[in-house]
Amino acid sequence: MPRLLLLTVCAALALAFSQSSSRAADAEADVTAVAKTPILVNETTIDPMPSQRAIGKPELVATFSGPMPTGVTVSKEGRIFVNFPRWGDAVEYTVGEVIKGKTVAYPNQEINTLDLDHVKEHLVSVQSVVIDPKNRLWMLDTGSIKMQPTIPGAPKMLCVDLATNRVREKIEFPADVALPTTYLNDVRFDLSRGRAGMAFITDSSSAGPNGIIVVDLARKKSWRRLNDHVSTRPVPGFVPVVEGQPIVFTNAKGELQSLKVGADGIAIGADGQRLYYCPLSSRKLYSVSIDALCNEKLSDQEVAATVCEVIEKGASDGLESDSLGRVYSTDYEHNAVRRISMNGSQETIVCDPRLLWPDTLSLASDGYLYFTSNQLHRQAIFHDGNDMRQKPYGLFRVKVDAQPVNLQ
Repeated sequence: MPRLLLLTVCAALALAFSQSSSRAADAEADVTAVAKTPILVNETTIDPMPSQRAIGKPELVATFSGPMPTGVTVSKEGRIFVNFPRWGDAVEYTVGEVIKGKTVAYPNQEINTLDLDHVKEHLVSVQSVVIDPKNRLWMLDTGSIKMQPTIPGAPKMLCVDLATNRVREKIEFPADVALPTTYLNDVRFDLSRGRAGMAFITDSSSAGPNGIIVVDLARKKSWRRLNDHVSTRPVPGFVPVVEGQPIVFTNAKGELQSLKVGADGIAIGADGQRLYYCPLSSRKLYSVSIDALCNEKLSDQEVAATVCEVIEKGASDGLESDSLGRVYSTDYEHNAVRRISMNGSQETIVCDPRLLWPDTLSLASDGYLYFTSNQLHRQAIFHDGNDMRQKPYGLFRVKVDAQPVNLQ
């Protein structure tokens, strides 16, 4: 083949190969472009995509634009009381009454004014408010500010006569009951026992032993039970997940740590035989014999022998019970509240995206279950110092057609 012709053929083949490669590259680029830039569906032209459904119809009772609330309780006349612990927010009053949607200091501003020189006469930081079967308001004062060690003489429980709005009784907790690490969390009453009744309080400490505190109201005497028992302690390795995020924080040593809070929620059985409780950092519900708790002659081991694991449930902050023997529990991981029957069945009473960390439960005589929602998991400690809470916080209620336990 002549040299000129050979060169011409080679050039033609090179050109053809080049064009083929270019087309292949263009095709590959088109595929890549399609993969990186998918064609989106126009959602206005199709039926709505399925999403998580809400359950129940919670009614918004009140909102709070100041400090975050924890506890709520409702009197037989329908008066609503709430509390605001001193965790770091500016707290003008740690106990308030909700009147026509507005909250005012209760029983007055003077007792709510923080006075570290007179902690026995003033409220320091109330974590829980509870109406007892005699329709009296009890205020549980942790005696602790910002989760720090308890102030000597400050941990106490005050009883208010709702007819006069005056404090009628004060029960102080000695240093061997309310330890420096103690965090008095929630309380329930059985007024049918003893001369004036018994109270049961959870110690939810995140820094020391957990347990149940028993109070003889007539003698104003208290003692610890289930101290550092496995049922009152947080579950090892427990990491709650709320709004899709694990609730962890960096401790003082620079280590990543999960939320470790012990016995928190508490409820009393309708027949007064069993006390129900749960650590915050757990999904287990436990019960213990009330007879054993109240018997000062029994050893800790004998009391512990009456503990039962009732059921695996959602992670709970607050518990409540009704006269039919059922237990209600918040489920802070799923924005929900559940009802547990002693046959082992569970039902979801309410599930709503607005219930950001449902905290305390209170079953009122009007057949409504009241509960606070305070966004506890959005606090700055869990988000590298960024406060993610959005005000207002809410107080909700849902109709459950049940009556509170009434032991008197």
